[in-house]
Amino acid sequence: MPSYNLSILGLELSFKTDAPQERVDSAKELVEQRYNMLKAGGKALGKEKLLAFVALGLADDVLMSHRQLGDLESRVSRLLTKID
Repeated sequence: MPSYNLSILGLELSFKTDAPQERVDSAKELVEQRYNMLKAGGKALGKEKLLAFVALGLADDVLMSHRQLGDLESRVSRLLTKID
């Protein structure tokens, strides 16, 4: 399992994951983009609060994606039933 040393928003992180470098870089970029969008919103919030909002936003994205996937799976199942 590859090890990564990552600097994200001034924080140094070290971790191991099976994810390829491209996916780690994309995740880092997404977190930084969301953080910068919130920071540009004008409210003077600390880094911890901004990161908590980023985490909540990303968690909501995951939950919505799971819901959409479930809906699509249900639709495909119904369509397959009609085909049979």
